[in-house]
Amino acid sequence: GIGRAVAVALSRAGARVTALSRTAADLESLARECPGIEPLCLDLADWDAAEAAVGAAGPFELLVNNAAVAELQPFLEVTREALQRSLNVNFGAVLHISQIVARQMIKQGVAGAIVNVSSQASKRALRDHAVYCSTKSALDMLTKVMAMELGPHKIRVNTVNPTVVMTDMGRINWSDPQKSAAMINRIPLGKFAEVDDVVNSILFLLSDKSAMTTGSSLMVDGGFLVS
Repeated sequence: GIGRAVAVALSRAGARVTALSRTAADLESLARECPGIEPLCLDLADWDAAEAAVGAAGPFELLVNNAAVAELQPFLEVTREALQRSLNVNFGAVLHISQIVARQMIKQGVAGAIVNVSSQASKRALRDHAVYCSTKSALDMLTKVMAMELGPHKIRVNTVNPTVVMTDMGRINWSDPQKSAAMINRIPLGKFAEVDDVVNSILFLLSDKSAMTTGSSLMVDGGFLVS
């Protein structure tokens, strides 16, 4: 939901948008909604295919790394398959796609911006989220190192770290009043984030209005971390 909404918002703001997903049906419906968006169907776990496809689609001035998986298992039951899949998508794919795009930016002499979509789970332990929390924490630190190394090339790198977001999936996963109440009670603003809350934060970090911001994590958590 977040990735789609970001693609639509950027397109309507006048950007030339390439939307990447491994699900062709999602890209087809997105292209119908915003005919100017260029769909790119690709599994990010395939590094060779990503190198070829993203390299041919560029160069780019902006990048949003939003793809992620959430393999929720108790710590004692974490499987190697869940760990590897999460590392491949939540961390490895971000590193690789960012490498491809950043090299393009440097070659073109572009003062670019990259936003990695992280989570409040990178900052606070959550039950059954051992792998998810860990990969998002790794993503936050990767972002800081990217900001340090890419800064001299005028490329800014930041994260947004949302709480629970009311995407279609979010509404399903948090429809149990008892489960949702336990989380909302820890959020001072007393509500979960809407998709636009996250999208607007991403657009801010992509824009010149955040020209002096890099290596930062923008919390979109309603105050969850201060509770």
